[in-house]
Amino acid sequence: MATNRFLCEICGKGFQRDQNLQLHRRGHNLPWKLKQRTNKEVKKRVYVCPEKTCVHHHPSRALGDLTGIKKHFCRKHGEKKWKCEKCSKRYAVQSDWKAHSKTCGTREYKCDCGTLFSRYNFLQGFLFEFIVMMVLKYYRFVVVSKGFKNKMTNED
Repeated sequence: MATNRFLCEICGKGFQRDQNLQLHRRGHNLPWKLKQRTNKEVKKRVYVCPEKTCVHHHPSRALGDLTGIKKHFCRKHGEKKWKCEKCSKRYAVQSDWKAHSKTCGTREYKCDCGTLFSRYNFLQGFLFEFIVMMVLKYYRFVVVSKGFKNKMTNED
């Protein structure tokens, strides 16, 4: 059993680490100091993906915590065990599946042509492309039917 070696002189509360005592002393408005890191200390630990071909395998692209690398590995390289009952989309991380399940099917944006979109900006992009295509078709129709010279292709 660990003992509380560092005791507060005001309230007598004990701590296992001096750093915790120093943080506690701030609550009593007492002078406190924390150890400052020196340049010689070990740098922050990074977690690399065990998959050799993954971009997160290189230390410069590594993730900062163990949970992050575990979720990354499951998402990118793991088996997708959880399936949404509504849309059949599959997930490798249970928390991702749960978050998706809460909103799946609740936000649908429908075009007049019947195409469904999960986000409004996807519908806007679809409509924009549709309008641009219609304008281009009309422009080509006018150019061809009226006999104008097409400056883009240098046709007579």
